[in-house]
Amino acid sequence: MHSRRAEGHKMGDLLQPWHLIILAIVAFLLFGAKRLPELGKGLGEGLKGFREGIKGVSDPPPPTTQQSTQTPPPPPPASNEPPRQG
Repeated sequence: MHSRRAEGHKMGDLLQPWHLIILAIVAFLLFGAKRLPELGKGLGEGLKGFREGIKGVSDPPPPTTQQSTQTPPPPPPASNEPPRQG
């Protein structure tokens, strides 16, 4: 037996406007009006972190500027006067 695939069905057909509306209604019913903004915020922050992580992996690390080890300045020269006794 040969499996027949319907012509015209592609992955792009999954995100039609009606599908998105139905998904939004189901999410609203499952999570309620109070939780949806929290979930959206968490999802956005997660995607932002993911993108930053991917960017960090694909981009070479920025060149680090090595601070030269500076020697402390020499102490001031001692004066030629003898110490005073008081």
